[in-house]
Order: sequence, then C-alpha cells, then structure tokens
Amino acid sequence: MEHEMAGDPMSHLKWTRKTTSKIARQLARLDIHVSPKTVGRLLKDMGFSLRVNHKRLESGNAHPPPRKVRNRQFRYLNRMRRDFARRHGPVLSVDTKKKEMVGRFKNNGACWEKQAYAVNDHDFRSDALGLAVPYGLLDTVANRGFVVVGTSADTPAFAVDALVCWWQQRGSKDYPDAKELLILADCGGSNSARSRVWKYRLATRLSEPYQLSVTVCHYPPGASKWNPVEHRLFSQLTKHWAGKPLETYETVLNYIRTTRTVTGLRVQARLTCKHYEKGQTVSDAQMSQINLRRHTTLPDWNYTISPRKM
Repeated sequence: MEHEMAGDPMSHLKWTRKTTSKIARQLARLDIHVSPKTVGRLLKDMGFSLRVNHKRLESGNAHPPPRKVRNRQFRYLNRMRRDFARRHGPVLSVDTKKKEMVGRFKNNGACWEKQAYAVNDHDFRSDALGLAVPYGLLDTVANRGFVVVGTSADTPAFAVDALVCWWQQRGSKDYPDAKELLILADCGGSNSARSRVWKYRLATRLSEPYQLSVTVCHYPPGASKWNPVEHRLFSQLTKHWAGKPLETYETVLNYIRTTRTVTGLRVQARLTCKHYEKGQTVSDAQMSQINLRRHTTLPDWNYTISPRKM
C-alpha cells in the first residue's frame, strides 16, 4: 500500500488509488484470502476512506487578489447595494447560466413520474436542435427574475442586449422615475470587467438611449458563488427542470416561466434568435467617446457609465 497511498498532511486523511478487489487479489497471491468487503472494513480501520477531488488549487495562470482586497471589494459592493436600495433604485445581479443542449438529452436529477423519460443514449451536439444560452437578470430588491435565452454565442453584445430587453420589458415599468442602475456582475465571461465591448455597448445601447447612469460592480475573480443570481435564480431553475429533458426551446421557456419559490420569486423569459459574432473589438477612439468614470475604490472593478449631456 505504501506507493499507492496519498493523504492530507493537515487533516491526517488517507486514501489509496487501488480498489478493494485489486487489493484482495494481491493479498491472495500472498496466500491471504479475504473478500473485498473485508478489505474495505480493514482499510477503514486503518484510516482510509473513499475520497473525491476537491477544487481547492488555483490554476497556474491565475493570480487571485489578496484576501484583504477581496474583502474590501465585498464591503464596497454591499455598501453600493444598500445605497441604491435606500434610494429605491434598481439593483440587478447578472450572469450567464450553463449552456443547455436542446433535444431529447439526459438532464441530471430526478423527478416524480410514472415512467422514466426516454432520452438519447449519447449526447452528440449534432443531434441537438441547438444550444440554449440563458442570460439571467435578478432584481434583488423586488425578487424578480428575467432570463433571455439566446441561440447563438455568449458575447458582451448578447449580455447588453439582454439588459436592454429587461429595461424595456420590466425596468422602465417597475422603476419609471429611475435615472440610475446598479449592476452586480462576475469578473469574467460576457460581462467581463476587462471587456471594452461590454462597456462600450452599455454606453451606446443602454445608458445613452434611455438616459441612465449605469454603475457596475464586479465580484472578485473566483467569487461568483456569492453573486445573488447564482443561488437565488439559477439554482431554482436547475431544481425546477431536474430530471426532465429540454426537448424544445419552448420547453426551456416554460420551465423558466413557471419557476416559483416560497419567498416570492417570479421569473419571466424571452427567446432571441439573433446571431452574435465572437471576437468583436472596440477602438481607443470609440472608448474615448463614452462617459466612463472609474471609482476611487478598486477602479478596475467599479465604474459608472453616464449619458453625455445633451
């Protein structure tokens, strides 16, 4: 067992790469005949147990911010949320949910049915009707969700168009007097803190046309689990359609629209078939035309885009 042993030096946990059946066969060669179950019991007595991988290591290219920087951003972000809520301004938590293949594919989870759903034995992309790309927006004050389901790529242009759709359908009606908007977003993805396209389209598609001052606060890298849209909206969608194949886009929309919680969450959904090109860029000249003000507190993660004075 010596060369097949691994463990955690801090918690004194141990595990082995061998299975109980393999260990029993090797012991039999030494004329020690025991069953795999007995091997398992003996291993437990020796401090071994079955272990799964834990995602605790940062990748080699990642440079996580120091803990004090992360804490400073969380405190600032929470202060901004309180300020906007006190002024009755909209606070939106946004992100893109995992892409889903549309068709008769297995969906993880279980549901109460008289008979199990029959689905494809392999998840081949070529068998799918397409991909569903759900971009979620959660109004954290009103506890209302809004999901725009795309059929193309998850790009900054798609993310901003989803925000515009929310403002047209819900925001302008729920907050008719609003002149400012707070967006809580992850640091990467289509709403990346480093994306010029994201900032430029926020200015030209949302801030300017609707005369809104848009403030964006990003969660630090690796901290997306604290983004409210993740645990207050996306988790509820996953539970609602667990074990049920997403056979058509209408099926996806129906499951989203019928998501409810005891705390009062209600969700609307829209489908967009617009094609979005990847790899779009914004020039220095274009960026100089927008009214972007970075905050004094962690300016890479906190900024406000205001409409230019008419």
